Amino acid sequence: MEPFFTNDAIVLGILLAILAIIFHTSNLSTPFWKKFYQFVPALLLCYFIPALFHWPLGLISGEGSQLYFVASRYLLPASLVLLCLSIDFKGILRLGPKALIMFFAATLGVIIGGPIALWATISLFPGLIPLTPDELWRGLSTVAGSWIGGGANQAAMKEIFEVKDNIFGSMIVVDVIVANIWMGFLLYGAGRHKTIDRWLKADSKSIDELIAKAEAFKQRVREYPTLPKVFGMLAVAFGAVALGHWGSEILVPMMKRHSAWLTDYGLTSLMSPFFWLIVIATTLGVAGSFTRFRNYEGVGASLWGSVFIYILVATIGMKMNLGEVFDNMGLFVIGLVWMLIHIIILLGVAYFIKAPFFFIAVGSQANIGGAASAPIVATAFHPSLAPVGVLMAVLGYALGTYGALICAYLMQGVAL
Repeated sequence: MEPFFTNDAIVLGILLAILAIIFHTSNLSTPFWKKFYQFVPALLLCYFIPALFHWPLGLISGEGSQLYFVASRYLLPASLVLLCLSIDFKGILRLGPKALIMFFAATLGVIIGGPIALWATISLFPGLIPLTPDELWRGLSTVAGSWIGGGANQAAMKEIFEVKDNIFGSMIVVDVIVANIWMGFLLYGAGRHKTIDRWLKADSKSIDELIAKAEAFKQRVREYPTLPKVFGMLAVAFGAVALGHWGSEILVPMMKRHSAWLTDYGLTSLMSPFFWLIVIATTLGVAGSFTRFRNYEGVGASLWGSVFIYILVATIGMKMNLGEVFDNMGLFVIGLVWMLIHIIILLGVAYFIKAPFFFIAVGSQANIGGAASAPIVATAFHPSLAPVGVLMAVLGYALGTYGALICAYLMQGVAL
């Protein structure tokens, strides 16, 4: 159905108005709003209210809009640069091995969750999905690629297993909606992470120290944001974005000359422009943290980075059409069971090693969502933690094809 507003200028105005209202009310001291935002994080509303404006209200839609493309290709890399400028790299290293353990637990949850969900669905509900077993496992391989790595890995699975276009389209719907529902739960959990950490008996001291050092640095360098300073900050951010796009334009054709070799070794992400854009922007941001550019935190570098992240969140939200769940119920059963197994493994490992909820959320989203949403979830805890999400997401890109291939062959064994 055609949305009521199709002009991107109008849609952007609506999204910014939604964000402004959310943050205005979240800062009110009245008892109702204080109580409301204790239970409903502001970031969650930035995500779900645009989704409601899409469906059922039908006012806006991500289909045909260029806002997500602009936010993900321009604002996201700029935000990563700005959030990385004041990064405490030593502090991130002091987070210890639990972050990596939870990342690999999330990957394992996707790999074994797929075949288990497929087996459970076709055993308990035979005939629920109008696809042959061979078509089904091949189609689901693309979801595995997306949930471990990202879009490049998903496209690689489509080519490797020769997934038909119509089946691929259905799988994308399952991938996006199930992943976005889980992201909503993670954003909600971020607002109540201290309660969850107590249940997990987790020690979040290293995370708290990282946040405290970031806040102390921000106070130390704070100054009045003059026009030259603000333009200097934006020049650093979008200059890095320009270098990221330029670098990807140079590197991707070079990589594609070796496409057969890269495909054989599961390194298809290296042929993705988005992969190189994120890697280059993040690298430049981290490099800038060792220079005087880190003092741009004094004029609000991380604040501007957060603004760009929230705009991206809103554009992701308006792409989600919950109404499509009812058109693909059989596939959604598999997707939801698959995600449930992923969550059970995450919680089990976290409880065993006493990992904070932050590691659960970022480890999961670095797999399920990739570089576009891992920093969003990390930012829900604190803006200074966004680089942790980015670094994990890049690791997900590197491992995505390998994990997806293992998952695909396990699903093939179950289906056939």
